[in-house]
Amino acid sequence: MKKEWWQEKVAYQIYPKSFKDTKGNGIGDIKGIIEKLDYLKELGIDIIWISPCFLSPLADQGYDIADYYKIDPRFGSNEDMEELISEAKKRDMYILLDLVVNHCSDEHEWFRKAVADPKGPFAKYFYFEEGVDGHEPNNWRSYFGGSVWEKVEGTENTYYLHLFHKKQPDLNWENPELREEIYKMINWWLDKGIAGFRIDAILNIKKVFPLRGHDFPVDRDDGLSNCTRMITEAEGIGDFLGEMRDRCFKPHHAFSVGEVFNETEAQIPEFIGENGYFSSMFDFRAHSSARSELGWYDAGIVTPNMYRDACFLTQKLVNPVGFISTIIENHDEPRGVSFYIPKEDLSEKAKKFLATMQMLQRGLPFIYQGQEIGMENVVLTSIREVDDISTLDEYEVCLREGFSEEEALRIVNRYSRDNARTPVQWDSSKNAGFTTGTPWLPLNPNYKKINVAQQEKDPESVLSYYKKLTALRKNPEYKETMVYGDFVPFMADEDRLMAFYRKGEKTLLILGNYRKEERELELPAPVKKLVLSNTEPRITGRKIVLSGYEATILEV
Repeated sequence: MKKEWWQEKVAYQIYPKSFKDTKGNGIGDIKGIIEKLDYLKELGIDIIWISPCFLSPLADQGYDIADYYKIDPRFGSNEDMEELISEAKKRDMYILLDLVVNHCSDEHEWFRKAVADPKGPFAKYFYFEEGVDGHEPNNWRSYFGGSVWEKVEGTENTYYLHLFHKKQPDLNWENPELREEIYKMINWWLDKGIAGFRIDAILNIKKVFPLRGHDFPVDRDDGLSNCTRMITEAEGIGDFLGEMRDRCFKPHHAFSVGEVFNETEAQIPEFIGENGYFSSMFDFRAHSSARSELGWYDAGIVTPNMYRDACFLTQKLVNPVGFISTIIENHDEPRGVSFYIPKEDLSEKAKKFLATMQMLQRGLPFIYQGQEIGMENVVLTSIREVDDISTLDEYEVCLREGFSEEEALRIVNRYSRDNARTPVQWDSSKNAGFTTGTPWLPLNPNYKKINVAQQEKDPESVLSYYKKLTALRKNPEYKETMVYGDFVPFMADEDRLMAFYRKGEKTLLILGNYRKEERELELPAPVKKLVLSNTEPRITGRKIVLSGYEATILEV
């Protein structure tokens, strides 16, 4: 594998609205990110991905962009972004922006011009179709529920396509003029000094044609079908992705990480191989392993064995080919410690266990804001507390399926995206040090127990342990092995054990006891050195007794 500048790094995702507010308006901002750069540097972060902070009506919290060239005044100014890029460079840190180009906002000037002149050039930037027999052009369901088609205001039978929210019209990538505009924008930001992009919902850019009358089999009582079926049926997306790579990323030596779901084994080399469309892509296999097409009410629990098996399968498929980006949570997922650790087992030790399992896999680790202190899911007491449009839709699905309001709330609470969007818990003062105003989304009430200030003083805290993990990744003694070494499962069929080797210049054995009960294991080779553990390991000769949720890294 060709070595790249980003492979030895540690990445961190910031959801700017909830990171740090310096204006006192309850909304995080770019100045807040600048203020915390030294904190991130001390944590061991090199690459910072910032979720969208462009001008937006926030129908989908910034993923509906009204101007790709303008920072939203809520978050600051273009000058603030330039200062952030400059201050990051002083610390040998890199900034990634979010590239949201499957769709834009219906308030973008392109869409406004398209609607104003249906026969003009901007109409070809989007998808407009006539209805069929008095209803929508086809039966696809949007990601947020309801039809993917919305009637154009002032018309009798003309609809526009939106795979997501109705305020997020899909962009027509078949139009070369539209692609030129996108590439111009990407290169404009790369020339400004950003290091690359996280690429949002990118598999959706290739549609199946004709759109009108192209129905899929109905899969719910609403008479609609999941629009994701389009992704498996569409062909030719590589033409678009390869063109974007060659026109934008390659000339700038930029890093790109794709939001890619349900990829086939054959697609992995195309996406992240030696000449892949992206530098890397996120590993969603574990989170998706219990999902249901029927909705959250039908989704299962990701058990310890399911989590381990999903991670091991990804490592098996990806490692000969390219570099995966590992996560346990992001802005679209619930908190990882609440999702992957059984509720009755949740503890600081279990949080450190999960951190070890993520950070020791082969790939580029992405830490999501607050993950480093073990932030947890919130407990919703009313649906009125919810901001996330996806959660609100799934709540209605639950009610339609016959669940009570109390049951529906409990179901969506586990999966809600708002879990990851509550403000970062900086200290135990009012509003957790996030803002002097009223936070846009209520804080998790546990912030007085779980916060950065408290954990910075505690050498045994979750935060201190994350710092040890990032330092280990960069330690010259182990860096080659941890970054580039092979990933080899160990005792992969053992119930609730997650254990594996990293083999390179050294041989590391990572042992994780994914349960409360202790267990004794026979070590496969003599121990040369205890590298790191979340407890005091008990090793006698070739035997080790693993306590509950022990994570121990040995050189053997």
